[in-house]
Amino acid sequence: MRRVVVEANVRGRDLGGFVHDVRARLAPLLATLPPGYHVEYGGQFENQQRAMARLAVVLPVVLALIVLLMVAALGSLRDSLLVLLALPFALAGGVVPAVALGMHLSVSAAVAFIVLLGIAVQNGVVLVATIRQLRSKGTGVEAAVLEGCDRRFKPLFMTALTSFIGHVPMVFATGPGADIQKPLAVIVMGGIVTSTILTLVVLPALYELAAGRRG
Repeated sequence: MRRVVVEANVRGRDLGGFVHDVRARLAPLLATLPPGYHVEYGGQFENQQRAMARLAVVLPVVLALIVLLMVAALGSLRDSLLVLLALPFALAGGVVPAVALGMHLSVSAAVAFIVLLGIAVQNGVVLVATIRQLRSKGTGVEAAVLEGCDRRFKPLFMTALTSFIGHVPMVFATGPGADIQKPLAVIVMGGIVTSTILTLVVLPALYELAAGRRG
């Protein structure tokens, strides 16, 4: 089949929005194409669509595996669901800086959100496991929550700070691949801040509330 290739470099805006505008502009023209003619959008856009389709399958599988691992680690479906309830706060911390800097959803941004899920779940499991250990020794719910937060504050803060500092060079990257590194770093760094706060404030409150109602 004969073909005509039109190439373009997209700068200063997201690739998906550009292709959407191109399709809108070409729609009247394509409606009058003779039979046998068709238009395909390839290149980086095609790769992006393929990657997003794979992520749409991978993400539910990852979430299911996370829940199974949390249940195995904590031994309680209720506590595992409490950790999951705190995850939107971590994701919000990644969305806010991305929107403020005008970043668009891309494959690297989607991967960054998956990284945030892992960080938030890890911190939540560490804290809840400590509280459960204290309660197994006969400590009251409120006392166990306060002591668990006190014991795990430094470890959680240090791990978050280490990860935060490790992503700083990616924010200021200017070489090849910077357009992929920056969204990932910005989203992860913003999410680390909120996930650390929610782990030490929101999650303990949810745990105490759920434990009080159960009692």
